[in-house]
Amino acid sequence: MVVAKIGYLGPKGTFTKLAVDAAFNGEHKESYATIPECIDAVEQNEIDIAVVPMENAIEGTVQLTVDYLVHQVTLPIMAEIVVPIQQHLLVHPNFKGNLGDITEVHSHSHAIAQCHQYLHQSLPEAKTQYTTSTGKAAEIVSESNEPLAAIGNKLAAEVYGLKLLKENIHDYPNNHTRFIVLCKDETKLSIKHPISGEKTSMLISLPSDQAGALHQVLSAFAWRKMNLSKIESRPMKTGLGNYFFIIDVDQSYDDVLFPGVKGELEALGCNVTIMGTYPVFKLAIS
Repeated sequence: MVVAKIGYLGPKGTFTKLAVDAAFNGEHKESYATIPECIDAVEQNEIDIAVVPMENAIEGTVQLTVDYLVHQVTLPIMAEIVVPIQQHLLVHPNFKGNLGDITEVHSHSHAIAQCHQYLHQSLPEAKTQYTTSTGKAAEIVSESNEPLAAIGNKLAAEVYGLKLLKENIHDYPNNHTRFIVLCKDETKLSIKHPISGEKTSMLISLPSDQAGALHQVLSAFAWRKMNLSKIESRPMKTGLGNYFFIIDVDQSYDDVLFPGVKGELEALGCNVTIMGTYPVFKLAIS
């Protein structure tokens, strides 16, 4: 049996690593410093599977992931993993001070934004420093003798030997992140968990200068009673006012409804690309 190689946004201790550990067992797992590096590794056949963050319930879409898949590398989405996110304030084990002694808080921009109110109220004097991941922030704090703190998870605290100074500092309790699984060969993918749903993601660009085009696009789904869980616009990077739309449909691709939608939209002058049709896994992480 060939063991799949799985890449994730690292280093160790990130929420992506938590999602990978919860979804996969026994596979070879390798961390990458950035989302593009992880996606490129699949494209260049260095690894079989990439797991990268796609959307957070509080901060919304991870735009780097979407834009890189649209503009740089085309890989199919094979699965979605949804996990709860709990943010904690982590400090060096030798830290003996109080909250007011912390001079800097390090973490990924999304993690800092998820804890904005806590930082505003409890650490108003501390500077925020953005890192490529929550795991990287924990690594920085572990290697410093300065009164720094990181925002991250319990895995990061365990991996880097940090102390949990304050637990659950995120502003909203129902915080979840969607991670997408990218893979060229579906046979390499094995997630042995109950499937909680099916989803199809579509990339749609509208014809230019056509009034009511977006309304017509949505109507193609509406009269077929196809439920859309998300619709989001992103710039096409070809000039101001030019956008494409990412649409998530809460059902798997079939041979009737989706070809009908695609044909109707193309008749309007739209370009339609299926980014993936895939199972959704909602995992519990302690």
